Amino acid sequence: MKRRLLYIALAIATTLLIGTAGFIIIEGYPPFDAFYMTLITMTTVGYAEIHPLSQAGRIFNSFLIIFGVTTIFIAVGAMTQTIIEMEFGDATGKRRNKRMIEKLKDHFIICGYGRVGQGAAAELKHARAPFVVVDVDPERVEQAMHAGLTAVAADSTRDETLRAVGIERARGLVAALATDADNLFVLLTAKGLNPRIYVAARAAEEGAEEKMRRAGADAVFAPYAITGHRLAQSLLRPHVVQFLDFTTKDIGIDVVIEQMRVSETSAMVAKSIRETQFGRDLGVIVLAIRKGDGQMQFNPPADTAVRGGDYLIVMGKQENLHVLENLLAGSGERK
Repeated sequence: MKRRLLYIALAIATTLLIGTAGFIIIEGYPPFDAFYMTLITMTTVGYAEIHPLSQAGRIFNSFLIIFGVTTIFIAVGAMTQTIIEMEFGDATGKRRNKRMIEKLKDHFIICGYGRVGQGAAAELKHARAPFVVVDVDPERVEQAMHAGLTAVAADSTRDETLRAVGIERARGLVAALATDADNLFVLLTAKGLNPRIYVAARAAEEGAEEKMRRAGADAVFAPYAITGHRLAQSLLRPHVVQFLDFTTKDIGIDVVIEQMRVSETSAMVAKSIRETQFGRDLGVIVLAIRKGDGQMQFNPPADTAVRGGDYLIVMGKQENLHVLENLLAGSGERK
């Protein structure tokens, strides 16, 4: 809004300056008379000429009329738009948010925009995954919207709130509220509305992790325990921690660890890792395979066969992983 008002003021001031200077140079008007002539011309008041104009002055005044009146009309329109946005901006923003949420599918829901929720949002934004933030605090919601996120100010423990953000269509949910009780309540509500949704919950107190798992949480993380573990690991195994950091965080190195599902229609099905030649052709390393029955096989041998429904845990450059993803999905061909 400030930028818009500044542009309007600069446009009007520039027009007044050009018109004043033109009448002084072309017609020899005194400065105030030149300014007044420019002002009545721009505003189309219709007063007569202060002093008779020569042919050159009338040509200049003709261009000034076109440019000046256009500037005034634009300024009036911009001011009107600004006033309307000030009066109805909240309602317009809510309608826009509602339309965006209604279009979401296979998205993620972040309940709570504290430090944990902000970290989750940053990771999802970096991965370009669709998601919506829900927080009961309007200031946090405004902060999320200023960051370019889709956010809703509401109580995420209520059924109607989760329905409003498309819980039935959602792929996953992050429960990152302030208390374990609220996170447990969100977990139970989400699973009740969408039993297939993947829920990752934050647990602060001892014993809460086991309760959340019994309640149906697919993943539970205790931030304090994880932080303490990483601090100790950084002392004991600093190079291991550095390796994990550059493969899991955006620190400028284009190497990431990703999971990819093998489609039943992929040309890679029934081939061994040696036959796929992922390492030679794409520079991708297969770290592990999660079988369809849930078994995790770490550092699989080269003769391990790839099956439809398996998930490959792979590491490599982002562009190579995109090529591999297309191959495993059956939508690409090896060149």
